[in-house]
Amino acid sequence: DVLALPIFKQEESSLPPENENKILPFQYVLCAATSPAVKLHDETLTYLNQGQSYEIRMLDNRKIGELPEINGKLVKSIFRVVFHDRRLQYTEHQQLEGWRWNRPGDRILDIDIPMSVGIIDPRANPTQLNTVEFLWDPSKRTSVFIQVHCISTEFTMRKHGGEKGVPFRVQIDTFKENENGEYTEHLHSASCQIKVFKPKGADRKQKTDREKMEKRTPHEKEKYQPSYETTILTECSPWPEITYVNNSPSPGFNSSHSSFSIGEGNGSPNHQPEPPPPITDNLLPTSTPQEAQQWLHRNRFSTFSRLFRNFSGADLLKLTREDVIQICGPADGIRLFNALKGRMVRPRLTIYVCQESQQLRDLQQKQEDVDTVTSTFFVYHAIYLEELTALELTEKLAQLFSISSQQISQIYKQGPTGIHVLISDEMIQNFQDESCFVLDTMKAETNDSYHIILK
Repeated sequence: DVLALPIFKQEESSLPPENENKILPFQYVLCAATSPAVKLHDETLTYLNQGQSYEIRMLDNRKIGELPEINGKLVKSIFRVVFHDRRLQYTEHQQLEGWRWNRPGDRILDIDIPMSVGIIDPRANPTQLNTVEFLWDPSKRTSVFIQVHCISTEFTMRKHGGEKGVPFRVQIDTFKENENGEYTEHLHSASCQIKVFKPKGADRKQKTDREKMEKRTPHEKEKYQPSYETTILTECSPWPEITYVNNSPSPGFNSSHSSFSIGEGNGSPNHQPEPPPPITDNLLPTSTPQEAQQWLHRNRFSTFSRLFRNFSGADLLKLTREDVIQICGPADGIRLFNALKGRMVRPRLTIYVCQESQQLRDLQQKQEDVDTVTSTFFVYHAIYLEELTALELTEKLAQLFSISSQQISQIYKQGPTGIHVLISDEMIQNFQDESCFVLDTMKAETNDSYHIILK
């Protein structure tokens, strides 16, 4: 069964009826012939040779008085080569990463800058192999020569020769400046369907299609489009931009305390500061699609945010392990499934700590009320350690008591006959799991820091 995932590009190509006769502000023309073997009501298909430079003319199609705010100003266009098929759109990230692995140092899309005319500040992000962008002036002649370096058969399931290659899309999105000088206001988007062959393969395929059509009867030929010398990109929805959200809490601690005594009494919760927020970030069934998007970004699933942009928390949580692996690939799929189910990794070491209060020490020293001492209610805090180092223990204790780790000078463990043994990494590695300690504090001699003693 096909999952109810977001609508993809080939499903968005049909425009509303009221837009059929609309004059678009820009027109993009790819200077490569369309295939003659395309049926009348299907989208055009254009064959390209791998690595060959093809011109795309950027035409200002505005009527007089239309979009006057961009007169004399530059606009930005972003070119992308993306998958046409839904099956590959599900796993686009994995497909492109696999291509990067097999072709280290190569790009999927490049601009042939020496041949291009009128482009300003062309850029290619090294992490986005299938995307390039540049600025241009609509009032001046602008032609961009692009090169596509991947071939359609690199993304087919089997590679024994003769497989049918997958179609790609060339999409162009154009933006104007906003008040802050950022090119974020969308003006126009258009795309076309292509297939890419090894050098000279596109010419052979075009010839083969032409010969097949010549053999058809006149009645059959009427069902097919003629081959046009150029390919006009048709209007489409803009490619969704990922908005990166950083909601991770900053590691700030309250260092205003002169002492980190939790207060008098016996560690009563009423006298303790609020514990730090839990580090878990489980997605809830009540999460809205916007909250689900933020959760994906926080948990390093930004690549799939476009796929899941309409999914609420409940929608994501209903996905089975097989669903997620099919959509995201084995590696990221298992990681996403585990994150959705909130599976926690067991810490390497858990210890429990409780701060010794001044009142309890007084009671023990005076030994006036043994019954009160023995019946005292102690509150312990769990500390989970992964690295098993003294530094990690220092930071966890500082976080627990809302102080700066710099305020903790040394940590000691009370040994035989009451001696103080300096805590080391090796000592922590030899702690027994779920050990219990009472914390005592002792002011350092030189500054405002403290020594902590584990008893």
